[in-house]
Amino acid sequence: MDPIAATSLRWIPLLPLLGAIVNGLAGKAIQRRMGKGAVAAIAVAPVVAAFALSLAVFVRLLGLEPERRALLDVVWRWLAVGSLRVDVALLADPLSTTLLLVVTGIGGLIHLYSTAYMRDDDAYWRFFAYLNLFTFAMLVLVLADNLLLMFVGWEGVGFCSWALIGFWWREPVNTTAGNKAFIVNRIGDAAFVLGVFTLFWALAAAGHGTVVFREVQQHLASLDGRMLWGAPVATLVTLLLFVGATGKSAQIPLHVWLPDAMQGPTPVSALIHAATMVTAGVYMIARLHFLYALAPTTLAVVAGIGAATALGAATIGLVQDDIKRVLAYSTVSQLGYMFLALGVGAWTAGVFHLVTHAFFKACLFLGAGSVIHALHHEQDMRKMGALRTTLPVTFWTFLIAALALAGTPLTAGFFSKDEILWRVWSSLHGSALLWTVGVLGAGLTACYACRQVVLVFFGASRVDHHHAPHVRESPAAMTGPLALLAAGSLLVGFLGVPEGMGGANRFAAWLAPVFAGGHVEGAHTAHAAHAASLEWTLMAVSVAAAAGGALVAYLVYQRRWVSADAVAAVAGGAPYRIVLHKYWLDEIYWTAFGLGVLRLARLGAWFDARIIDGIVDGSATITRAIARLEGRFDARVVDGLVNGLAEATWALGGRLRRLQTGNINAYLYVVVGTIALVLIARLL
Repeated sequence: MDPIAATSLRWIPLLPLLGAIVNGLAGKAIQRRMGKGAVAAIAVAPVVAAFALSLAVFVRLLGLEPERRALLDVVWRWLAVGSLRVDVALLADPLSTTLLLVVTGIGGLIHLYSTAYMRDDDAYWRFFAYLNLFTFAMLVLVLADNLLLMFVGWEGVGFCSWALIGFWWREPVNTTAGNKAFIVNRIGDAAFVLGVFTLFWALAAAGHGTVVFREVQQHLASLDGRMLWGAPVATLVTLLLFVGATGKSAQIPLHVWLPDAMQGPTPVSALIHAATMVTAGVYMIARLHFLYALAPTTLAVVAGIGAATALGAATIGLVQDDIKRVLAYSTVSQLGYMFLALGVGAWTAGVFHLVTHAFFKACLFLGAGSVIHALHHEQDMRKMGALRTTLPVTFWTFLIAALALAGTPLTAGFFSKDEILWRVWSSLHGSALLWTVGVLGAGLTACYACRQVVLVFFGASRVDHHHAPHVRESPAAMTGPLALLAAGSLLVGFLGVPEGMGGANRFAAWLAPVFAGGHVEGAHTAHAAHAASLEWTLMAVSVAAAAGGALVAYLVYQRRWVSADAVAAVAGGAPYRIVLHKYWLDEIYWTAFGLGVLRLARLGAWFDARIIDGIVDGSATITRAIARLEGRFDARVVDGLVNGLAEATWALGGRLRRLQTGNINAYLYVVVGTIALVLIARLL
């Protein structure tokens, strides 16, 4: 059924864009003349308005029959080349509306928090211009009804992340981190573009050239049996698009940029990790689920990469001492869970974890920002401790979000993570091995979450004695969003209580019309329709693993029954060194690619200096010599001839001039003489 026309959708992304334009062009003058409050109002109000519009869209869709829940706003015809017809068109269905609410709702809270957190920054106006632009780009990505417009938003969030990670650009480490994010993402983006071109080419060859999502879904049958380079087209396209997703959503091996993105201001970290950029890859695969359902090989790759990322990043998070870097590796790990769900065809479970993760991860990052703000930008957890009494709101909200992250029963993270693990076990594309990896990751997640809470808020204070007397709770503009996000970390999970636990799973029912075309997810139902007891057993195992992980952290860092140094020294300290150095992936990349590129650049510089410059300099020398020779020829031969002729003429003229004396007598003598000579000549 065709979507219902709705011209109001365009205002959802346009409002943040308007804020970005006003603050970007006139923000500096506004800040100077009217103060930072005016800049903040210009930035926050459009996002709040966009959230209100998103809420209105949600209510309108809720009032429609499930199969009719799709609104379309065609803004203008963008491209018309050959068989390619692409509009700037925005689509709001249950999936995109879910992301709309996340981006504008949590993004709005991050905007509000930033008004206080960035208060002392001179470039206040520039920060909010970028933040609004980031929100606009993500909204375009989410609302796009075709792959080309999605790519515009895809690149937009990439640019904004580069600008915001390197926001404090006077520090080289910040700009380096921004450049790293930009470069690593370009690798994935190149694959994304190839995937889009390949998909269009394959559909065009079958007479259905299109990049519009619903049209691609309509013509999927034309891809059956179509091969390219010895592989099914669907597999090739989905693999290329997945490479793009690994870059944007920081999956192995393109995850290395995300931890370094911590160099940006903390609200930026929250926005990137919770509401915008890293969710792009998950959303893209969920949007194209019908295509991935045709490619079981790709699904296996997605699940494998997701599982490896979930476990590998969790191990690194165990040993980080920077409060934000722990959360960064936690994000990488949780994104791995989302891809694990998508890889087994559990589309709804992956999106559900995206939503719950947005709440508790935003709360954790903003809580970390509150701690950093109170400790005068100290980020090392070894220099914290006992902050639960001086930062009570920050403590309680951070604790709630950490419990959700750890998958504590009845929190949002519990429901979504348990749903993923259950689907991984029961889906036809899942396996016991993948489930085991997921459970191990859950145990490690609880361990590093508990370690972080203990090191920051419990034990003896290790805060610098100069700062300790001045530690104060953050202002209401910061603690208010923390409270709302903590409430979401507790309550949002109840939207997806599975039937096996006595719930109605309203979240799955909401997304059901979107994923009706993906047949993978439904396969598990017949496989394990009567396995409620098994689901409870698996849940108990995963909860026990999480409890075990938290207990280990408690005994080591709070009770100190076991020394952390003794744990680090296990097996000669080799495991600790491996995870401490992040499996040396940065070093491996630098050696394999960075040094290669550097040496290639040096070779190019040598070739330019010695060969190209030699040729150019040699040509100049020869030209100069020829010019000098020509100059001498011109000066001595040409000029000599001309000057000689002129001098001869001058000399002759000088001699002839003597005949013009002006003496009448002389003239008469010459006349008489001449006549005489003529007469003599005639007589002779």
